[in-house]
Amino acid sequence: MPRKRPGRVRTKNTNRREALKLSSMAPEDYNVRPGEVKSIACPDCRTWRRIMGDKVLKIREHCISDKVAEGDKHALCPGSHQVVEVNIDVRRWQAQQDRLLRDAMPQDNRRAARQFYKPLPTPAAPVSRIKTEATLETARQSYLAHRKGCTRCVGGQHCTDGGILARRYVLALQEEPTRRQARAEQERQQRRTERKQTAPAVRKAQWAKHGGEAVEKANNRCAERTPGSRSEFRGPQLPLAPQDVKAHEQRQTELGKRYARKNAVTSAA
Repeated sequence: MPRKRPGRVRTKNTNRREALKLSSMAPEDYNVRPGEVKSIACPDCRTWRRIMGDKVLKIREHCISDKVAEGDKHALCPGSHQVVEVNIDVRRWQAQQDRLLRDAMPQDNRRAARQFYKPLPTPAAPVSRIKTEATLETARQSYLAHRKGCTRCVGGQHCTDGGILARRYVLALQEEPTRRQARAEQERQQRRTERKQTAPAVRKAQWAKHGGEAVEKANNRCAERTPGSRSEFRGPQLPLAPQDVKAHEQRQTELGKRYARKNAVTSAA
């Protein structure tokens, strides 16, 4: 779709008349609304024509007759290239025109045919009909509040709402032991979960505190077992000394050097 170029003044010529001031014309004979095409009723031919230009405003060149294409003679209107001066307050003029348009609008269009009334709010439901999770304390407070304000609930007698609240309170009393047991089980489950989450950190801290060289020495130490032990794998009949003492000592020396080098690299890192 081709782009429509805005109109512009292609000549600097004027009709050599004095500038036409909008204040001297009727407010309904021109249109200078912001964002719309500026137009004016030509003072000579009384036809609506476009106002061209940005700084210097002029009435667009036009003919007196609109039937040139049908064979009429082309006659230039004396109002062509008439300089126009905007010497009015555009905002005030626009507000006045909007008010005139609103007043000229038919009454049926300005006012709704039907009257809409705001609906009245529905009354609140009584406490006995509100379906919520009733605990022992809330059921007790609701029942006592109703007893205090109801004149029909006297002694062992209850009204309809009072009877519902009383049965709800009794039911809450019967279900309270089960609820306490469920809450205790939930708390135990939560503590068990917390212990599982913190167990790795606790073991890591214990190993950092008690691990290292002391653990290695305890693992490599060969202590004599208590006489009379009935253990199948650690009884007194098992040998307590290595078979080749020299090879065992050489092996222990190599392991010690290896652990020393490993600890030195770890501490340096």
